[in-house]
Amino acid sequence: MSATDLSALGAELRGPLLLPGTDAYKEETLGFNRILPENRPAAVVLADGTADIIAAVRFAARAGLAVAVQATGHGTSLPADGAILINTRNLTGVRVDPRARTARIEPGTQWHRVIEEAAAFGLAPLNGASPGVGVVSYTLGGGLGPLGRSYGFSADHVKNIDLVTADGELRYVSPEDHPDLFWALRGGKGNFGVVTSIEIGLFPVPRLYGGGLFLPGEHIEQILPTWRDWTRTLPDAMQSSIAVMRFPDIDVLPEPVRGRFLAHIRIAFNGSNEEGEELVRPLREIVEPVLDTVADMPYTRVAEINMDPTVPAVYYERSTRIRELDDAAIATLVPLIKEGADAVRPGVELRHLGGALGRQPEHPNALPHRDTAYTLFAGAPVWPEHIQDVREFQERLMDTMEPWRIGGPFLSFISALESSPEHLRSAYDAQTYARLVAVKDAYDPQNVFRVNHNIPPTGRRSR
Repeated sequence: MSATDLSALGAELRGPLLLPGTDAYKEETLGFNRILPENRPAAVVLADGTADIIAAVRFAARAGLAVAVQATGHGTSLPADGAILINTRNLTGVRVDPRARTARIEPGTQWHRVIEEAAAFGLAPLNGASPGVGVVSYTLGGGLGPLGRSYGFSADHVKNIDLVTADGELRYVSPEDHPDLFWALRGGKGNFGVVTSIEIGLFPVPRLYGGGLFLPGEHIEQILPTWRDWTRTLPDAMQSSIAVMRFPDIDVLPEPVRGRFLAHIRIAFNGSNEEGEELVRPLREIVEPVLDTVADMPYTRVAEINMDPTVPAVYYERSTRIRELDDAAIATLVPLIKEGADAVRPGVELRHLGGALGRQPEHPNALPHRDTAYTLFAGAPVWPEHIQDVREFQERLMDTMEPWRIGGPFLSFISALESSPEHLRSAYDAQTYARLVAVKDAYDPQNVFRVNHNIPPTGRRSR
């Protein structure tokens, strides 16, 4: 790539073109998850609008380069070495239509912006548990959040998408316009273009009965089967997960949980406080909580339920789906969970699915395996001296739970450790994957968008 070529691209842009060797370039290649040791794109386009995105894609296609896209970098998968990296973080517009209960969102927007804007009208989006995650990438991967059992995946309620495809054309994608692409985008992740805006549905949820029960982890043999039995009787309005880990001894955490091995049961009930309190009562009776924060809360405080990390670091994450948590599954899982009491182990989390998550939306999408009962996730920030131990544990966890797994990684949580074509193919059923390949053949036959969890077109390599 010559300096003249890059200079020509820079002249087309309103935003800056950042080149290797500058501090700005290095800063804009870093994401929230720093798991990739180095990211060396040919150049970074810090987009200032749709025109910059179109120019960058057309330039890359002419030059035979890959296009990588980054908003927050939570879902980093592969290094963008030699690619044109489009960074959308400055594109953060949100426009709420309270009568239609929709929001039009630009591609660099994080969920906390949408939550705040929608709350002014008593509405809420189907956001993730972490407010710092990007709206677009989260939604293209499906999106499982605190209102999932009530309303479904985030991808289920996309109205339309503005998308720059590999040929540099801006397309309006909806159930009526490019319906094959509309189906594939919602679950096919970043394989089909660069989203320049997305319109999503909003819901009348101004508040929740929510928070966390922190129970002593040494009682996990009693806690986990009780939670499992409890999830089998719940209305769709109750969302819950359980994470077991040794919490770090850091000031940002409540004092009672610092440094302790605990089972953290997360509650998000989309109903009255009275009904919520009655539903949660059996969990409060398992064992005396170390801390109980479950109470009425405005939806703007939804991030307090899961307490996900907010600081960039190196995160190692693995995930899968679990068909059912029978007694044999729990007996297998508990010893693995208990390893975290006395050793460096990732937190182990189960999320209860079902409800609206198990039903097809009005406009079907590429999300597979809706009959899943739970997700299983193991993740943690990792220091270099612990990498081998953490990875060995994650592999052992996935292998040991194989009899209860459905397919490979869970798309909403799929990580850089699951970036091979084999990992991604295993995330889908065979029919869905074949249909995604056909859409890839139609819209990106040269695999321009391959710096991602890639679905290679026919005859093209993923890297």
